[in-house]
Amino acid sequence: MPRLPIWAAIAETLTNEIRQKHYRPGDKLPTEAELAGRFGVNRHTVRHALSGLAEAGLVHSRRGAGVFVAARPTEYPLGRRVRFHANVIAAGQTPSRRITRSETRPADTEEARLLELGVGAALHVVEGVSMADGQPIAAFRSLFPAERVPGLPEALTATGSITAALERCGVADYTRRETRLTAQLADPVLALTLQLRPGAAVLRTVAVNVDTRGRVVEQGTTWFAGERVTLTVAGDQD
Repeated sequence: MPRLPIWAAIAETLTNEIRQKHYRPGDKLPTEAELAGRFGVNRHTVRHALSGLAEAGLVHSRRGAGVFVAARPTEYPLGRRVRFHANVIAAGQTPSRRITRSETRPADTEEARLLELGVGAALHVVEGVSMADGQPIAAFRSLFPAERVPGLPEALTATGSITAALERCGVADYTRRETRLTAQLADPVLALTLQLRPGAAVLRTVAVNVDTRGRVVEQGTTWFAGERVTLTVAGDQD
């Protein structure tokens, strides 16, 4: 039987340790230097082994933070009531969000159409990253009609939850009018945001949410990391 290259043998050892739960989902692996010392090889060989684990979907790297064991895909139902925090908690994981942009400005022609507003009406633009157990699973961009939810940016900063922020602004309930799904490849900026390799598969959803009176309260575009999320669509799901 041909002898395994040393990098492949190291990758096999680490793979077995991950499968035996010596390293659990979300755990950080030892540094390249530590692994090189453990196996008595140079860092280039360790890097080759870690690349093999990444290609197999067992680990992912975070720029400046290290290499982490990949978490299991998050089960994410899409239905009439889509709630990020509730979905992630139901999957047995801890949800969190990082807001990267929040501003209020006039709506352009397309934005006005989507939100059913007049051109130039004020809207809130919110962008950020949604995470499960600290791992990015989606990037999002949401538009809100400022007149209907005037204090939303402040409420979102305080709560970290779109549902809770909308409730503070008087929207006690909202439902999904429609969701459109498409597949695409992550460009370098999106890949950096989601800590993926450029060209990795992402699932894009474009959705419109309405209040109990049928008025649009949010138009959102979300880019889900394809390898970390399983989207489930059920016609009768609430």
